[in-house]
Amino acid sequence: MRAMILAAGLGTRMRPLTLDTPKPLLKIANQPMIEHHILRLKAAGFTHLVINHAWLGEQIEAYLGDGQRLGVEIVYSAESEPLETAGGIAKALPLLSPDGHSPFAVINGDIYCDYPFAQLPLMLDAPKIAHLVLVDNPEHNPAGDFALQAGSVVDESADTRKLTFSGISVLSPALFEGIRSGEKAALAPLLRAAISEGKVSGEHHPGYWVDVGTPERLTEVDQFVREQNGV
Repeated sequence: MRAMILAAGLGTRMRPLTLDTPKPLLKIANQPMIEHHILRLKAAGFTHLVINHAWLGEQIEAYLGDGQRLGVEIVYSAESEPLETAGGIAKALPLLSPDGHSPFAVINGDIYCDYPFAQLPLMLDAPKIAHLVLVDNPEHNPAGDFALQAGSVVDESADTRKLTFSGISVLSPALFEGIRSGEKAALAPLLRAAISEGKVSGEHHPGYWVDVGTPERLTEVDQFVREQNGV
């Protein structure tokens, strides 16, 4: 299975840190955020990675190169302007699923999480076309996004509270039918349509997870990782 790291965001909430540095290259414990993802994906058996980029993307390519230094193969999907999540994935589909039907993993480049990536290739079974990893609701998203019901993701559930989508998923190319390459498209409407058809599975990850979307959360994760690693 191939994996995609989403790295095309403008990082506006991170300014001024991202005025001249793309958010994926901001450092956690002296190591760029995106490198943490790459090394964990490699340890989990993912060796063919796709990275999309837009804002200052040439810096990402210059730093990571073809991935050989990190023991993986990296190819890039450059966007002249951000295509949003679904649009970026749709543009990269030929790189992610050359046969047009094999599923792939997708990781948001601006999260930090201890989810075991090695589980991802086992998580999507037909007729499901998406599998979402959900986490406990952070302070900035107290209402959550989706609920879980017997292993399926639902929009609402009287029995269970909503959880937050972690930005970690396994997706099928079928989810993106109708999205043209180069078209801007958000992921949430596609997921909600598939959820309404009972085609999305999910799981709750109770471990450590942070949406590293602000300088304050970057500092929080930096301190956590330094303490974990004794740096």
